[in-house]
Amino acid sequence: MPHPTDRGADGAPDGTPPATTAGNRAYGRKPFTRAKSHFADRVTADGHDGWPVEAGRYRLVVSRACPWASRAVISRRLLGLEAAVSLALTDPLQDDRSWRFTLEPDGRDPVLGIRFLSEAYDAREKDHPGGVSVPALVDVPSGRLVTNDYQQLTLDFATEWRALHRPGAPDLYPEPLREEIDIVMAGVYRDVNNGVYRAGFATGQGDYEAAFHDLFRRLDLLSVRLSDRRYLVGDSITEADIRLFTTLVRFDAVYHGHFKCNRFKLAEDPVLWAYAKDLYQTPGFGDTVDFHHIKQHYYRVHTGINPTGVVPLGPDLSGWLTPHHREELGGRPFGDGTPPGPVPPAEEVPPSGRPEPAPPLL
Repeated sequence: MPHPTDRGADGAPDGTPPATTAGNRAYGRKPFTRAKSHFADRVTADGHDGWPVEAGRYRLVVSRACPWASRAVISRRLLGLEAAVSLALTDPLQDDRSWRFTLEPDGRDPVLGIRFLSEAYDAREKDHPGGVSVPALVDVPSGRLVTNDYQQLTLDFATEWRALHRPGAPDLYPEPLREEIDIVMAGVYRDVNNGVYRAGFATGQGDYEAAFHDLFRRLDLLSVRLSDRRYLVGDSITEADIRLFTTLVRFDAVYHGHFKCNRFKLAEDPVLWAYAKDLYQTPGFGDTVDFHHIKQHYYRVHTGINPTGVVPLGPDLSGWLTPHHREELGGRPFGDGTPPGPVPPAEEVPPSGRPEPAPPLL
């Protein structure tokens, strides 16, 4: 396993908990950096990296706790790739070998036959640098990791996998809007997606304050941008919305308190709160979110930040189901497409991870 200061895609120092309990305690005590994905092969329509698009060949390994992995889960569902790319869910808690399949009855992924995601990494390259991160796309026949490039994976789902998209799949990366989408996503990544971790894992007051100010400056700008438009770019959901949503949906549950991102709660910004609720209530978004996994992972793994491992009971999640009124701004969530169908039964989020409606007032 890599040293805790090697940073991976899921926002933890190496993409997973460090190799030891002492490594877990290192969270918040080691300088924060984020490494590029070491395995950056692409699965493409023409197979130019040796990995052609092929139904049933690849397995997407994710944690529902991880915002970077959640992007891929949402994209896969919106595009209707469930039958083409199978899904493996890891335990939100890990041991010294990283992401593990202990949610399965026998502790093994039923398709790959492995106990730890690190086995697929090792099958690709022994003693590889960096961590064992999710999302990870694994070649089922060989059991080898194909890519852990979380930035490119969803863009390829939207473009290279078109032949396997469901009828009515939305265009999440429309060519006429790509330049604007890329600009918006760059700011969101730097200051929001990555910014919450820069604040949460800061080892000094100056680093924390710089990240804090960058984060809330960007959130202020996004609030203004979204005040008169339903989505970040264009009049329908794009990749940019997916990337912002996965941070916003975790904001009040973990980032506000656990990562000290506490200038305001998401629920205290009327525009961002309504925007996030709109997406949460859109098929393909909220039906992939497991708040139980999210809270268990952050509060119990980051023992350098939360040494007691106590998981807070709040916040009240029922607000995610309340009206947002964003439809008054117009827009078409799926553009010329249609909503995805029901969640496959095996992929439904259990009741423990979903908000319940608030009880009626007596």
